[in-house]
Amino acid sequence: MNMSLLDKHNNLKKKKQKNLKKIFFFLIFLAFVQIVKSKGDLKFEVENFKVIQLAGNTYLTQKTINGTEKIENNGIKNWNSTNAIFSTYFRLGKKGNLKLYLQYDAAENSVVKVSLCKKFFLVNLSKGKNMKIFVGNINEVDTGYVRVDMKGIRKTGATFAEIKSLILEGTSVSEKICYVDDFSFYWGRSGAAVHLHYPLPENEKIEWFYNELMVPVGYDPDGSYFMANGFSQGYLGMQVNSLSERKITFYVWSPSKIDNSNEITDSQKTKLLKKGTNVYVGEFGNKGTGMQGYLIYPWKTGNTYKFLTRIKPNGNGSTEYTAYFYAPEENKWFLIASFLRPLTDTYCKGVHSFLQNLNPENGYLDRKVILSNQWFRSVDGCWFCIEKDVRFTADETARKGARMDYKGGIENGKFFLQNGGFFNDYTSFGTTFPSLMQNYIPLINFNELDKD
Repeated sequence: MNMSLLDKHNNLKKKKQKNLKKIFFFLIFLAFVQIVKSKGDLKFEVENFKVIQLAGNTYLTQKTINGTEKIENNGIKNWNSTNAIFSTYFRLGKKGNLKLYLQYDAAENSVVKVSLCKKFFLVNLSKGKNMKIFVGNINEVDTGYVRVDMKGIRKTGATFAEIKSLILEGTSVSEKICYVDDFSFYWGRSGAAVHLHYPLPENEKIEWFYNELMVPVGYDPDGSYFMANGFSQGYLGMQVNSLSERKITFYVWSPSKIDNSNEITDSQKTKLLKKGTNVYVGEFGNKGTGMQGYLIYPWKTGNTYKFLTRIKPNGNGSTEYTAYFYAPEENKWFLIASFLRPLTDTYCKGVHSFLQNLNPENGYLDRKVILSNQWFRSVDGCWFCIEKDVRFTADETARKGARMDYKGGIENGKFFLQNGGFFNDYTSFGTTFPSLMQNYIPLINFNELDKD
């Protein structure tokens, strides 16, 4: 009798232990499933999920004096200032709801403020590796670019969390989203370069190309390059080199495709023939090789500048390329430089203008250029204006859909190009614009051009 009660007691004890084990392993299983689900989300294998890497889509839009924060390939690093604001941009192709998550690493706990679509959320970021946290839900998000701002509020350690990516979920994510993904972060953050291609008059040997350029006030952030006179072997334009320096620049490539100028034979190198006063001249490399010349000049927004290039074969298998710049402030033409390109026998070909950003940190800022009064002059001294449609194109950043904040067209009777700023309207590449009535034939004393 006593043995029977003992057996029953032991059996109950064993069942209880077995049930506890089942519960224990079930809890472990649930935790494992949750981890796998979380990791699956980050691989964005789930429908209507997208992972926006901060490295290619984020900018420090409010900078600090003593801040150490920066954006690297893994996202935001060394974020120590509560004054800094990081802004991430992406473009939605469909209206709907949007759920936002952050993926991050954190050595200590911190609180950040996340703002988008006129709403903000305070998010507690617990310390840990490869963490994911829900930020908030926006019910009605419109199509077009969305800006997500992140600002540090409180931290227990030396820095805030290292934010790596935004994770998007919802019906607004079901259509194509425009953002920098499997594309170069450098070029994606810089923004799309845009071009206008000018048709040359047929059956004419064009020796001179004339163009006028004006940058509107407020559209000249650091790193902007406004190119007026492009041709098949180089280009001439003006640049914002830094906050305190501006340049007029002229480039002519060598016929060799080698990137290192030290590896090119002398017979293939572009050479200097002459240069203007205070113009720096030297070789360049990396993306092809050639000669460059630049004049440091404090050009101003709102003023219209004139650009003139001459392309003429020398009769010995080489071609001379000469660039001039007219400054209205001084009412005179400046010689930039004249280069001799070997193994080349051509007049003007492939004439165009373009707008480009050379500073990826300022890729979120808007830049614009107005181009007008294009003329061509033949070897016989006859002037020709544009008589056929002008064509708009954009670079690989646009063609791959990494950025869609670019456009070009006609405005107030002049051509324009615009990029950066994450505006919503854009111009399809390949669009053509009708030729414009040109204001006047340029009055140029060609005999005085080289008297610098």
